Amino acid sequence: MERDELERLVGGRLRLTFDEILNHPRLPEARRAYLESFVHLYEGDPFLVRLLLEAGRFLVFLCVAVLEAAQDPSRRETWFTVAALKQQLAMFGFASGRQVDHLVSRLREVGFLEQRRAPGDGRVRLLASTHKLRTHHTEWLATHYIPLAMLFPDHDYSPVLSRNRAFHVLHCGTCFPFNPVAARLMMTLPDTLLFFTHAAGPLIQNAVLKAAMDAADPNAAVPYIEAADRFGVSRTHVRNLMANAEAAGLVRITGRGGHSIVILPRFWASYDRGLAVGMYLHDAVNLVAMRQWTKASTDNAATALLDRTMTASH
Repeated sequence: MERDELERLVGGRLRLTFDEILNHPRLPEARRAYLESFVHLYEGDPFLVRLLLEAGRFLVFLCVAVLEAAQDPSRRETWFTVAALKQQLAMFGFASGRQVDHLVSRLREVGFLEQRRAPGDGRVRLLASTHKLRTHHTEWLATHYIPLAMLFPDHDYSPVLSRNRAFHVLHCGTCFPFNPVAARLMMTLPDTLLFFTHAAGPLIQNAVLKAAMDAADPNAAVPYIEAADRFGVSRTHVRNLMANAEAAGLVRITGRGGHSIVILPRFWASYDRGLAVGMYLHDAVNLVAMRQWTKASTDNAATALLDRTMTASH
């Protein structure tokens, strides 16, 4: 699981192995906590749901915070431009430049992105996140650290869980060199990609799994068609997505009219694997970010790092 590359990026040994996370006896509890937090993050907010209606738009959203925090105004090659965004998205298999232009335009329309002239070079347009995007990404990141904090309470995840803005920017900037590894690991999760590449796929996936866990019976049939009304997508779209999931061996469609599903063992196993990959990567990034955060709290010179990242993000 890219251990050598991650240890190179971290600058030492990882404190968690992938197998240690995946085989943790409390992983089902951590999964439940994550599902509840993720669904709660989007439930009742039509604007954020619309953000997820197109998988490419959500991927742009994830890359924005990282690219913006990693830029150094004094180094032109780090500037957060549309071209830099396209380069990052290509690593995740999103190669259509015209589609990226469309997604950026749409995110600007809904108030998640802004565009402005680069200081000292009016020919270059830099992208910048808005307060709306930064606020949501801070919550999104905290949600993804909840299962880690549950499984490994001796590790310090308090800055990200407390939504500390300065740490959030530092964490996002730290993520940048990890992106190629994250892209490669994502390609090893075909069942996760099945949902990620469909409109509102992550929301639908997490909603049906949460419903199955709430049923407390692994063989219980849970309704899935209500996800259409719940998240504002068409019933046909949800039905087609479940048909694809059935063909992949993840669910069995059942019930009158085929409006319910039974979650099959492969779905639980592949979801837990994807969750473990995320925790594996986040813990590695947290190691580096916390090292800089601790140094900044005791070394006045290191405080300049936080000042630079905060300035760059705005």
